[in-house]
Formats: sequence, structure tokens, C-alpha cells
Amino acid sequence: MKTLKLLSVFALIATLLTSCYTEVLVEDDYVNNTAPAISIDQLFNTYELWYVDINKTVGYGESPFLQIAFTVSFRNGTLYANNNLVGIGNQGNGFGIPIGAYNAYDMILDIDHDIDGYDSFDVYQVDNNTIELYNPFNDTSYFLNGYQRSNFDYDYVFYDNIHYFMQEYEAWEKTYTSDYGALNEFDNENFLQFLSGGNDSTFRSSQDQSGANPNNLYWDYTGDYGVGSVSGNMYLKTLTLDYDYFDNEFFELSVINDQRIELFHTGSGTVYEFTGRGYIQYLKEGTTIDRSKTSDLKKRKQRSAKKDNMRENTRK
Repeated sequence: MKTLKLLSVFALIATLLTSCYTEVLVEDDYVNNTAPAISIDQLFNTYELWYVDINKTVGYGESPFLQIAFTVSFRNGTLYANNNLVGIGNQGNGFGIPIGAYNAYDMILDIDHDIDGYDSFDVYQVDNNTIELYNPFNDTSYFLNGYQRSNFDYDYVFYDNIHYFMQEYEAWEKTYTSDYGALNEFDNENFLQFLSGGNDSTFRSSQDQSGANPNNLYWDYTGDYGVGSVSGNMYLKTLTLDYDYFDNEFFELSVINDQRIELFHTGSGTVYEFTGRGYIQYLKEGTTIDRSKTSDLKKRKQRSAKKDNMRENTRK
């Protein structure tokens, strides 16, 4: 009798252990089978915009279309990009302009750029809204952050990169001078130009008469410039123009619209307005869609924290 009871107990325990083991296997299979990894095309389409975080780039190579883009979008085989700050948020319903075609498969992204031609990337999902595009041809990785158009802060991108905005016109023409403020040397400057490429901090000025064609201007002076931030006010910037022969000129810089800026000359109290002439729409680095325009190389660069701090401290 005792032996029978012991056998019954062992049988019951064995049955329970087998049941639990089977249940665990079923649960694991359920998890693995019902939550498959999404395809790369689904991954790209999870977000409408992918912001190119240029400061996180790793490597010494460059992929031109990513180097100049603020955002890229993957839409049914067509690659879109916001390469310009002028019109960002409005151009192409927020997507920017089409720049080529893409094919995504097996965590590989093939690009056929309208001008640059073929390129290929290995794709890695870093987290739920970050991807890495690794270019094995130049051993460089770009990191992209995903957003929907409805929650993407176009204004922040614009003001955080405002020095690129100033490079998107062939020239800025002075179109207004206030009737108050002390006379100063800058009163004689009628055109400004902010060049891209090189050290990305070169400006030119001209005293040619207002109304002159930007392509025919004589540039009287070439120097360095810097754009700085004002603590607590994202929309207000500082602009320093380095004129060696009569010292630096300091301004508070405000954007009126996509084609007009206001410069408040802090030394004299004079307010100037400059209007952009000769819009440059970038399709690739160093090239404009309108080939009649002459623009220098344009590409985004990783920022130096030391350089940014120097620009901010100029006003202190």
C-alpha cells in the first residue's frame, strides 16, 4: 500500500514537471513566432523623417548626399532630402526634394543618387528610433533619428544651423537702414556674402550700388565671420564680421522670413535689413540645380564645442 502511494506521488510529480516544461516551451515558441523582426523597408517607413545627426558621424569618409542633408525620407522607392533650410517644413510637404532612388533588402540599403550615382550601406537598428548607416566603401557610419512630420521641430533645426541658411543665397542685399543710430563704417556696405566650404566661416562684403546683379558684384573685402547663440532665446543670434582694418562689427541677428534678415548694430544702435538674392537649391555638394549660379562647396560639418563656445563668448 505504501509502495503504491509512493509510486503515485512520483508519477504525479513527474506529470507536473513535464507539464510545466512543456508550457514554458510553448510560451517561448509563442513569443518567438508571433513577434518576428520587421523588414528593413518597414523599419524605414516607421518614421516619415530621418534626421541626420552629423555630429555623431564616425569615420573619416563622406557620403555626399548624407553630408549635406538635414533629413532624408524613404518613400516607395524614392529617396527625399531636406538639403536646404530655406523652405524647410514646407518644401515637398516637409519631405524636401526627391534626390534619387533606393532599394532596401536584408538590412542593406542601395542608393542610386541622381548625380552621385550608386552607393550602398549596411543598416543597423540602434534603438527604437535610431538607425546606423554604415558605408563599407569608406568605413564611415552615419546615425539617423526618426521623427514624424507632425512632431519634428523644423524651427529648431533651422535656428540651430542658421549659418547654413545664410549660405543659401549668392548675396544678401541691404534693403533697409533705420533713420536712427549713429553713423558708422558699416553704413557703406550694401552687400554681404557668406561662403561655404573650406573653414565654413568666410564672408565677403561689397559697396556696390543697391540693385546690382549679384553675379556682377565687386567684393571689396573678404574676412571671417561667426554666428553665436544667445542664452535663453533660440530665435536670436549674434553675428560677428571680422574687418581687420576697422575692427570687428557686432550684430544681433534676427530672421524675418526665409529671404530677409535683420541686423542690429550694437555699437551704433542702427538696424539694417538684408534680403537674399540668388537662392541656391542644393542637390549635391558643390552643385546647384540652377547651373548659372556660382556657389562654393556646401556640406555640413561636425561641430567643435570649443569653436561654438568661442562664438558664444564673443558677446560676453
